Amino acid sequence: MALIDLVMPKMGESIMEATILKWHKKVGDAVQQDETILDIATDKVDSEVPSTAAGIIAEILYQVNDVVPIGKVIVRIETEANNKEVTTAPIEKVVTAPVAVEEIPYVPTNNTIVTKVGENKFYSPLVLNIAATEGISMVELEKISGTGNEGRVTKKDIIQYVADKKAGNTAAKIVEQVVEIPTPTPAKPIIAPTVNNSISETPKTYEGNVEIVEMDRMRKLIAKHMVDSVQTSPHVTSFAEADVTNMVVWRNKVKDEFEKREGSKITFTPIFIDCISRVIKRFPLINCSLDGDKIIIKKDINIGMATALPTGNLIVPVIKNADYLNLVGLSKQVNNLANNARKGKLKPEDTQGGTFTLTNVGTFGSLMGTPIINQPQVAIMAVGAIKKRPVVIETPLGDTIGIRHMMYLSLSYDHRIVDGSIGASFLSEVAKEFENWDVAREW
Repeated sequence: MALIDLVMPKMGESIMEATILKWHKKVGDAVQQDETILDIATDKVDSEVPSTAAGIIAEILYQVNDVVPIGKVIVRIETEANNKEVTTAPIEKVVTAPVAVEEIPYVPTNNTIVTKVGENKFYSPLVLNIAATEGISMVELEKISGTGNEGRVTKKDIIQYVADKKAGNTAAKIVEQVVEIPTPTPAKPIIAPTVNNSISETPKTYEGNVEIVEMDRMRKLIAKHMVDSVQTSPHVTSFAEADVTNMVVWRNKVKDEFEKREGSKITFTPIFIDCISRVIKRFPLINCSLDGDKIIIKKDINIGMATALPTGNLIVPVIKNADYLNLVGLSKQVNNLANNARKGKLKPEDTQGGTFTLTNVGTFGSLMGTPIINQPQVAIMAVGAIKKRPVVIETPLGDTIGIRHMMYLSLSYDHRIVDGSIGASFLSEVAKEFENWDVAREW
């Protein structure tokens, strides 16, 4: 017999941990190679984790709702192999990330996901974050009885402790004592983060006729992502107006034949992406990210498109190398990704690697919007509803008034990198591309 260690898989370059949603197997169950063992969730997408070998589930190391670092063993499988060595399924090198709070007690320089304090005490960054926010010392934290794996203090444990403490229901007052925690450098004081969306406040009462709805997991992640973006990037938004009459006329002319021949509908989204991709090539700073004081200019043009889900939440699947695709390719990519998003069938790689984002607020009737940058990108464009309006048309014979299809565009950009002149110029060029769409174009 042999034991195979199944580890939490690496789901993307920036993803350091995942939450266990559901176990499909229990200890003692038989499992086949590539059979799904559990479902996990990251801040990007939900995924299934298959078995890397056939055998019997020997040990499950984490429970539902546990947050597990990438590369950690989550389950052990006993196989029929004729050797007694414990083997480990191959994984990519684990890249660790710093804890996302302003200041916490010193953590060793490799910044691993769990922190050891004292004898057999482990605390995740989330637990340390909550402790910092609530002013809970390490001495007090060590007194909390954990319900997690091997007695680990979980988010639920510390939130309950905080609630009990505020309600005056905690045990006898803790005697202050000095606990030495070996550290390579002096510990920094605990300073509460400015904003923390990962903890719940003490239950409040609300006046009037109200309904209280708990945020679902995705909405909590979206909320945190938006707050983090605003705290990271100084946002500036520029606006432009475009006469998209040529674009509307062309689409109305070809849409039936396009669907008949290609088996796919053509919406305005692939048309917009086609124009945006061309302009990005002329403004490389729009297609970059910032790493400290280094500007990372991306040579690939990967356009994310904000997609509404049936739950009302948003997800951003990414069209890779959009500048290499013709309208047929763009249309099929847009439709496939949108359909998979609504059916919950997106793969982790479908939401990774974006360099610029487009959101169509006009789908919901809005004339314009001020979108929030999708980190670590530096710009996001919103297109509003297309409306017929009387406008002045300049001709060689003089000005006239005509009914035209008009649309507002807006671009939010990171002012650390993109100045107003570049942002406004880029937006104006996109508007011109929209206006100059060739009505005689073949797709």
